[in-house]
Amino acid sequence: MKKKLSVLLACLLVFTLALAGCQNAATDEGTNNEGTTNEGTTNEGTNNESNTNNESTPSTDNSGDETTAVSGTVNTDGSTSMADVMAALTEAFKEVQPDVTINYTGSGSGAGIEGAMSGTCDIGLSSRELSEEETGAGAVANVIAKDGVAVVVNPENGVSDLTVEQIASIFKGEITNWSELGGSDAPIAVFGREAGSGTRSAFEEIVGVEDACVYTNEYSSTGDIIGNVASNPNAIGYASLSAVDDTVKAVMVNGVECNEDTVRDGSYEIQRPFVMVTVEGTELSDAAQAFLDYAMSPDAADVIASAGVVAAN
Repeated sequence: MKKKLSVLLACLLVFTLALAGCQNAATDEGTNNEGTTNEGTTNEGTNNESNTNNESTPSTDNSGDETTAVSGTVNTDGSTSMADVMAALTEAFKEVQPDVTINYTGSGSGAGIEGAMSGTCDIGLSSRELSEEETGAGAVANVIAKDGVAVVVNPENGVSDLTVEQIASIFKGEITNWSELGGSDAPIAVFGREAGSGTRSAFEEIVGVEDACVYTNEYSSTGDIIGNVASNPNAIGYASLSAVDDTVKAVMVNGVECNEDTVRDGSYEIQRPFVMVTVEGTELSDAAQAFLDYAMSPDAADVIASAGVVAAN
């Protein structure tokens, strides 16, 4: 009986030990699986963080050199004397802002100022200083250049130097023959611009002949003045320095030639500003503002000079 009891106890002990071994194995497996899961989770998190860091981000240019692109149409109107400057600026600006179209109409300074004030154009163009009445009404002068007003005669004319006083006497009709000035015995044909012209206003104000000129003929553009003086050996007129070519002769004024250097240093007396006219309190379109900013900047100085005038900035 005791022998059977001993065998039974031995079998029970073996069973208990076997059962304990199975439980330990299951516990170890669970521990290993949990470690694998955690490792996988950790790796996945690490990989995700790496992927986030590798995402492309648009680069930001902090150099400040790039120009913001704009588009649209800018309508300008005014001085015919500014035609060459406007052509040069328009061509150069196209390289900076290819999606902007600049339209230019040469209808005279007065019309350009009025157009800017009434809103029929974006920027007015004036080849004279604005009057107190115009600035009082809100017109703003943005000076882009200085231009000499050349007194021009036919190349065949022997007179090459005049004083401001002599010029005034010619245009007021007090001197009527070239012989009075050392030239040929021939009547003087006095040509000028139409009322409202910036060139006329500047010339008459500087020479002191406002509302006193006696014109043989009046013309609507600088080109007409040049063409008619070139074809008449007895003619005299005035025109923008930028428009003077070899078909006419610019006389000296008080012994000073009319050229870019004498306009720049102020020794040539008959000169005026080239003005882009805007209106106080009126916001320009992005395209118009960009064009005005460009014309007023040092970047445009060489472009303006290429048109035969002196850049103001």
